[in-house]
Amino acid sequence: MDGRLVIDSAVLLVYFVLIISIGLYMGRKEENLADFALGGRRIPWWAVLASLVAAETSAGTFFGTPGEGFALRNYTYLQLAFGTIIGRVLVSYIFIKPYYDYKVYSIYEYLTARFGVPTKNAASAVFMITRLLASGARLYVAAIALALAYEMISGTRPNQTQTLWIYLGATIAIVILTAIYTTFGGIKAVIWTDLIQASIMIGSALVALGLLYSAIPGGWHEIVQRHGAFRVSDLITTGLDPAKHGWDKLKTMFETEYTIFAGLIGAAFITMGTHGTDQDMVQRMLTAPDIRRSRRSVIFSGLADIPLAFTFLSIGLLLWVYYQAHPDPTLPKTPNETFCHFILYQMPVGLRGLLIAGIFATAMGSLSTAINALATSFTRDWYEPYINPGSTAEQSLRAVRWATVWFSILMIVVASTTSYLVIVHPNVRIIPIVLSVFAYTYGPLLGVFLCGMFTRRRGNNLGNTIAMIVGFIFVAIISNLFNAIAGIFGRVAYIRPTWLPAVEFPWWICFGTIVTFSIAILFRTGREHYPPS
Repeated sequence: MDGRLVIDSAVLLVYFVLIISIGLYMGRKEENLADFALGGRRIPWWAVLASLVAAETSAGTFFGTPGEGFALRNYTYLQLAFGTIIGRVLVSYIFIKPYYDYKVYSIYEYLTARFGVPTKNAASAVFMITRLLASGARLYVAAIALALAYEMISGTRPNQTQTLWIYLGATIAIVILTAIYTTFGGIKAVIWTDLIQASIMIGSALVALGLLYSAIPGGWHEIVQRHGAFRVSDLITTGLDPAKHGWDKLKTMFETEYTIFAGLIGAAFITMGTHGTDQDMVQRMLTAPDIRRSRRSVIFSGLADIPLAFTFLSIGLLLWVYYQAHPDPTLPKTPNETFCHFILYQMPVGLRGLLIAGIFATAMGSLSTAINALATSFTRDWYEPYINPGSTAEQSLRAVRWATVWFSILMIVVASTTSYLVIVHPNVRIIPIVLSVFAYTYGPLLGVFLCGMFTRRRGNNLGNTIAMIVGFIFVAIISNLFNAIAGIFGRVAYIRPTWLPAVEFPWWICFGTIVTFSIAILFRTGREHYPPS
């Protein structure tokens, strides 16, 4: 066992040294904020594509998507990937050109030109709070592998205190290692390390898929025998109850997580929100030399999502077949931990280290982009206009690097708090609330951005603020957020009217956008903010 652990540890060590070295080398010679935030707009489109894929694939995806395949034993989750392609095409032709035309570093600068400073400040603040909570909260997921590894090595499950220290140690290590190359290398370091991390992630997933298939006795025949014949309903579902009619029929559709309508419509809005109004995603798009190549990277990253999601779902389904053929009494009860359990107990030595490196690659890839975007948004939206107006290029570069450090520390605080709540208070379901926080805020953000881009003389600071607040409240009602919060304290809050469906998460951004946009356009833009003809 010791020799095998040494080999796996060596693979991990090589990975960390490689990533940090490449990050520091590629990010050298940065002279100003433009270099740090946009890489001088000299990044090849295919590297931007890989960075987009790495950024949107977190450790939660690495475990969660196989968990969906394991639990559902179908591909209905894949329907959401169809809508991401539609969403990215819309992002490419609605958002990217205005961002290039206005020469923004932070995308919220566009809102200053279109509506005024208050709208920009509100949007920037919403982004920073949302991204900090969402990215920090899911950092602990990568530490699950270490907690299970401790159990494998010691033969005993760690207690609450030991698990908490494992989670905290892993979180701090991931953040520090990521912050090193992100602080000094900026967006160039982020994108080029993302390329390596995306390659490791995809390669390790394909290796796992091949090993799983070869480990199933009887191969395809065994899979079909245990699962049954694959039907269209294993991929496409409508959520429409044939026994119901009218609004009741539609309510059933909105109350079903994975449907073709949620995929084509809901996921398209999700993608417009995450890839059009989130500095985290858009910043890397703006590093491409021109609009045409930026669009190419965005659209192709959407096409890449289909085989990637299919691969992870297939891993989950094959895991179910494998453990049906090879019953394991130590198998975790949580589907999200099943893939990690297989990696630790069934993967050959060396490959196990590669798969664990893939887990850390997904965590570090999404983390590096988040703290880089947070630092850029803070420096451009708050430091330069308020803290140090008229700052020099050297001062702004120093500020964005210090902001990277401080946001890294805040990430550790959020991740540590999340770990404590998950481990010490397992009945407190804070994670679904924190991880889905972007679904409550990105609908209002998207509604305001679309108001600015689809109209010339509608929307102003007061109207946008009112619209965003109403949009947030509406999504909170249809998603039963108030009941979820009340449930933490053992209470029930009946706020949603009975005629409104309990809408599932793929629709939240869609409805938040529609409500926000509908209210924002009721207000007229001041003449000084009319866009140029």
